[in-house]
Amino acid sequence: MNQINKLIVAAAAALLILVYNTVFTVGEAEKAIKFQLGEIVRDDYTPGLYLKIPFINNVKKFDARILTLESRPERYLTSEKKNVIVDYFTKWRVKDVSTFYKKVSGDITQANVRLDQNVKDATRSEFSRRTIGQLLLSERNELRDILLKALAPKAGELGVELVDIRIMRVDLPSEVSSSVYRRMEAERARVARDFRSRGAEMAERIRADADRQREITLAEAYRDAELKRGEGDATASEVYAQAYGRNKDFFNFYRSLAAYQGAFQGEGNTIVIEPDSEFFRFFKKSR
Repeated sequence: MNQINKLIVAAAAALLILVYNTVFTVGEAEKAIKFQLGEIVRDDYTPGLYLKIPFINNVKKFDARILTLESRPERYLTSEKKNVIVDYFTKWRVKDVSTFYKKVSGDITQANVRLDQNVKDATRSEFSRRTIGQLLLSERNELRDILLKALAPKAGELGVELVDIRIMRVDLPSEVSSSVYRRMEAERARVARDFRSRGAEMAERIRADADRQREITLAEAYRDAELKRGEGDATASEVYAQAYGRNKDFFNFYRSLAAYQGAFQGEGNTIVIEPDSEFFRFFKKSR
C-alpha cells in the first residue's frame, strides 16, 4: 500500500512538472519570445495562456511597460560657443521584442546605455544650432518633437519606441551666467532706448503739429476779427454819415460834447488853447 501511494505521489509530481513545463502565461504588461533549440519561433504573443514543448521550447519574457531613462545633467555647446547644463529624461518601451533581444540581448540596462548615447548626440546637435536666448525662450515642445523624429530610426534599430523626451532644466554655468545676464541687460537697455527715442520723436511731431494748428487757428481768428472790425467800422462810418447828412449842426454839437467829455474827464486837466478856437465854438453865444 505504501508503495502504491509513493507511486501516485511520484506520478502527480511528474504530472505537475510536465504541466509546469508545458504551459506558460503572458501578462498584460509583458512581451514574450518562444525559442526552439535556441532559435526564435514566435514573438507575437498577446496576453493569455499558451503551450510549449518541454525541454525543446523555452520562453523569455520582457517588460512591455513604459520605462524611464534618467540621464545625468550634461554640458552642451550653443551656437555662440557657450556651455549650458541640460537635465532631461527619456520615456521608452519595447516595441519589436525580437529585435530588442537580438540587439541588446533583452537587457534593459544595455538598452538604456545605447539610448542615452543616441539622445545625447541628437541633443548636442540641436543645441549647437541655437543661441542661449533661443534655448531659454523657445518652446520646449518644439525641441521635443524634433528629437523624437530624429531618434525614431535609431530607436527602431534597437526594437524600442521612444515615447517622450523631456528637457526639465536648462541652466548656465556660473562662469557664463554673469556675462550672459550682462549681455541680456544691455540688449534690453538698447531696446528701451530705442522705444524712448521713438516716443520722443513722436512727441516732437505731435507738439509741432499742435503748434502749427495753434498758429493757423490764431491767424484765422485774427483774420475773422479784422474782417468783423472792418465791417463794424464801415457800418459806423455809414451811420455817422447818415446822421451828419440829416442834421449837420446837431451832429457837430454831439461830437463836440463827446470831445469835451474826453478832454475834461480827469481832475486837474489843463488845456492851453486860444479862446476863439474852433474847439470852444459852442461855448460862444449862439447866433
